[in-house]
Amino acid sequence: MDVLDLARTQFAVTGSLHFLFVVLTLGLAPLVAIMHTRWARSGKPLHEGMTRFWGQVYVINYALGIVTGLVMEFQFGLAWSGLSHYAGDVFGAPLAMETLVAFFLESTFLGLWIFGWGRLPKWAHVACIWVVTLTAYASAFYIMVANSFLQNPAGAVVTGGRMELTDFGALLTNKALIFSFPHVIGAGLFTGGMVLVGASAWRLRLRAPEVEFFTRSLRMGVVTAAIGIFLTMGFGYAQFAGVPEGKFGDHNVAAAVGLGLMIEFGQLLGLVVLLVMLPMISILPRARWTHPILIAMTPLPFALSIMGWMAREIGRQPWMIWEKLTVADAMSPGLTPGMVTASLIGFAAVLGLLAIVDYVLIARLIRRGPRALDLGAAADEPRTPALSY
Repeated sequence: MDVLDLARTQFAVTGSLHFLFVVLTLGLAPLVAIMHTRWARSGKPLHEGMTRFWGQVYVINYALGIVTGLVMEFQFGLAWSGLSHYAGDVFGAPLAMETLVAFFLESTFLGLWIFGWGRLPKWAHVACIWVVTLTAYASAFYIMVANSFLQNPAGAVVTGGRMELTDFGALLTNKALIFSFPHVIGAGLFTGGMVLVGASAWRLRLRAPEVEFFTRSLRMGVVTAAIGIFLTMGFGYAQFAGVPEGKFGDHNVAAAVGLGLMIEFGQLLGLVVLLVMLPMISILPRARWTHPILIAMTPLPFALSIMGWMAREIGRQPWMIWEKLTVADAMSPGLTPGMVTASLIGFAAVLGLLAIVDYVLIARLIRRGPRALDLGAAADEPRTPALSY
């Protein structure tokens, strides 16, 4: 491969691996917030256990996902300085907002939530996790603002060989953003719901002692995943209204059609299964024949999310900014195949290792069940919530 293909491959690999963490974060955050609210209202140990257990899954994924995001930042500076030079004043604005307004607030309030157990007033503690959820969605919004600008460079003009922002409102109401943002939110809910479904079905199939715990989690996951897949499919079709004419042209048609067919099949599969499961929601925990199906479906939203991003990005080729800046011109000058290959191997190794560690830690936590939890445990207690059913 030449240096351009290597740089594109590097971005595809690192972007895809990073998004695996992001989509789960977007799905789990509101679910944990709802669980914590239920606990604050009811005071039941069951709701406390659910909050701490799924909250710990969320924290593991979030902590490792931060590192993958840092790798993405390094990549922009290393391989795509042409983009920064040409459109940094526009493209960088939503990224700066994401970092300063959303990410810093999200991290701050997540820290308050993690270390505020038994220290903060009950409802102030609940408010922290809701702020975490809202800022996570705000972070996703600003990222989608930046990406939508690449798809459709609204609100900016070219002056002196560089793009300048002239209408911030147009940037925030970009036709490529209006439907794509809720599409991503739907994908997150589908992912978070299916993680609850798969993990709960696995524990119930093993006849874990916490039957009510995972029964509640399974039902919550099925409802959430169903809502998520409906949003994903509905806004997925709707966002074609904002696709520029000729985006999926002759040079991209084969890849676009192939990915589109796989995405269509995967979404329909998920929709059909969930539509079948919803009427059975009251008996699902006891219907053991459904558990292998639900477990096998757990990776589906992750795979569909990656394919969705690939379809969105491949269709724009050969443009980095649609009809304004080509991918070749967006590259940093002076790069050699050896340099990009070395960074590709390094980035892929780091992100791949983080993904494996994330999976292992979450799988170990699920295998152990809602006992001996670190999140919310006082220093003088045995880290075992009183799960009385």
